[in-house]
Amino acid sequence: MKSIPYKTSELFILFVLLPISLVFSFPIWIKAGLILMSFIYIIIIMLRIEKFSFKMNKSLDWSHFWKRTSVTFVGIAVITTLYVYFMDADKLFCVPINNPKLWIGILFVYTFLSVWPQEFIYRTFFYSRYESLFKNKKLLIFINAILFCLAHLFFKNTLVIVLTFIGGLLFGLTYLKTKSTLLVSIEHALYGNWLFTVGMGQMLAFPGMESC
Repeated sequence: MKSIPYKTSELFILFVLLPISLVFSFPIWIKAGLILMSFIYIIIIMLRIEKFSFKMNKSLDWSHFWKRTSVTFVGIAVITTLYVYFMDADKLFCVPINNPKLWIGILFVYTFLSVWPQEFIYRTFFYSRYESLFKNKKLLIFINAILFCLAHLFFKNTLVIVLTFIGGLLFGLTYLKTKSTLLVSIEHALYGNWLFTVGMGQMLAFPGMESC
């Protein structure tokens, strides 16, 4: 399970074949089953093969993380606010204004049931398992971002692909610098929740946008 051929095949099945298969039309329960089995497999590999520990790193550089993330967040906030304003002004902050309870609920659910699993799989597992396959760190981050795009291919939306590629680059860089699932999950949650808040949630299948 630690050989290069095994890891390469594993990477292809989990991060290429599975995401692409979800684009095709077949019963949702089969798709859910495939995702669940893959996630269980990843957990087993992390615990038994990679000897991963869920303990939090107490030596994290929170100050540097928040400085860098805050600057990036402000840039994203400005660009996306202008985008929604000029493309569809009616959707600008429509959910937090019209349905604040739903907005708060979705922020919570998305953060813990979507962001954390994604970051555990695409950063913690991916980098722990496959970093040794790449001598060039820039190439590693680029490939990870491309594969992160594939995970969102089922949305069939070009803008989603572009945004997830950019997100993949940012999250990959953060994880390589910090090796922290917590920090990269916080960053992912901030950007993802902001897209929902500002009015771009419909393309990512967030509920509540249809009433705007």
